[in-house]
Amino acid sequence: METRLKVLSVFKALHRTRMAVFKDDNRALTAARLKINEEFQKNKNETSEENIKQMIKMGSDVEVVLRETVLQMEHKEDNTLLLRPRESLLLENVPYCDQPRKKS
Repeated sequence: METRLKVLSVFKALHRTRMAVFKDDNRALTAARLKINEEFQKNKNETSEENIKQMIKMGSDVEVVLRETVLQMEHKEDNTLLLRPRESLLLENVPYCDQPRKKS
């Protein structure tokens, strides 16, 4: 039963991530939904605990890759793309300084 909950948890996490990563892109949302559902459906009769654990790990890894590395871009004009990064991907950009700052 515990394995079933882990599988369901990964399934839900993948769909939540899909919704965030491909927000406002119906074609990508649909393609990702179909692929996620297809992979889980294809392996629904798996009984080997070792194989199930490997698939859970792979699903978790895919979710992390989607969440941390995929950026949305939109074609605007010829040779022009609009980058739409998610808030979680933006990093604080601190310029390099040769001399350390003095703490006040």
